[in-house]
Amino acid sequence: MKQVIYRNLTSKIFSLGLILLLTFSTSLIAQDGDPANGKSLFNTNCAACHKLDKQMTGPALRNVEARLAEEQGLDRAWLNDWIRNSAALIKSGDAYAVKIYNEYNQTAMTPFPQLSDQDISDILAYTAQEVDPCIANPQPGCPNYKETPVDGGSEGGISNNLILGALIVLFGLLAMALVLVKRTLNRFAEAKGIEIPADEQRKPLWKAFIENQFLVLVTAILFLLASGYFVYGYFMQVGIDQGYEPVQPIHYSHRIHAGDNAIDCKYCHSSARVSKTSGIPSLNVCMNCHKSISEVAPETLAEGKEYGVDYNAEIQNLYEAVGWDGASYTGESKPVKWIRVHNLPDFVYFNHSQHVSVAGVECQTCHGPVEEMEVMYQHAPLTMGWCINCHRETDVNIRDNDYYVKIHEELSKKYPNADFSKIKASEMGGLECGKCHY
Repeated sequence: MKQVIYRNLTSKIFSLGLILLLTFSTSLIAQDGDPANGKSLFNTNCAACHKLDKQMTGPALRNVEARLAEEQGLDRAWLNDWIRNSAALIKSGDAYAVKIYNEYNQTAMTPFPQLSDQDISDILAYTAQEVDPCIANPQPGCPNYKETPVDGGSEGGISNNLILGALIVLFGLLAMALVLVKRTLNRFAEAKGIEIPADEQRKPLWKAFIENQFLVLVTAILFLLASGYFVYGYFMQVGIDQGYEPVQPIHYSHRIHAGDNAIDCKYCHSSARVSKTSGIPSLNVCMNCHKSISEVAPETLAEGKEYGVDYNAEIQNLYEAVGWDGASYTGESKPVKWIRVHNLPDFVYFNHSQHVSVAGVECQTCHGPVEEMEVMYQHAPLTMGWCINCHRETDVNIRDNDYYVKIHEELSKKYPNADFSKIKASEMGGLECGKCHY
């Protein structure tokens, strides 16, 4: 009996240990990597075709290792082979590899032979992370949760509309009080039989003004001078669109792209370096990122509501224009009728490359704080006087500047002791009419 008891006890301990080992090893399927490094590797190598929770060019990858192990009986070794060379796995006749290949339009996954076992472990650890409910659906109590005020006032303060209404009521009561005081004094004077002498009655202001010829003459001269000044100012503003802020067919937030994400202006407006115009970026430039970014973060979406914009809906407008169905291009694209913001007259010549590449002028010098603009608007007046003042105040750096190498050599020989760092653009022909008007 004792031997049987010990034998049963030993087998139970062995079974329990085996169960614990399997459970522990299962929990470590995708936890033997670094999720932080995996996120970086995922964004660099995988995000162009995959999302964690949504099918794109390729399948969704949330818990991909656990799902393949449970549904298909596939292990880490299969995933390593697939990631490094999916075409070879398909060619070998692997059943699941062929199935995936056929499901996704017979497009083999881009091979990543440079990824080590640890890199793949890190990526799988990132895909195995659970979704943070505070990110998926922000609620009161979540970090950085901000409730948008609905009363039209500032958050945590008194409504501006309420303050304005209170001031209107206060001035109304004051006016009524003055009227009542006047009526009371008139009744009091009548009751007492008090009469105001004729010589103490005040003459109407308009009559006193007409009888004073000198005052009439001075007023007329001032009126003519003021009218001339305002008429001149009005005509001088014709064609000046400073502050122009059109509504575009697809909303584009420079604040998010150039500000929050620090995307360089010349990534989209690449022709500004080499040509006269900065150019309107092709929608393919947008799709370099938005092929994998179909939805914005909840906190960014909340910011958009403050501006009256649904960023996710605008991304769908982009997809409709470019003909993208979430997995492939349909070929049914539509032109986007962008509205031009900055527009110089046809008789004015302005070369972006001369200012951007040669002079090194920052985009914000002319276009203002673009990185803070939710809607793009014309910041500068773009008048001739504004340009001339810039030429008069800006130093031209001709030292170590390839464009001015020959000029610098000739001037250095002719004036060996001169400081060419103080030469203004106006001193190099920047005020000549033919430079801008041709």
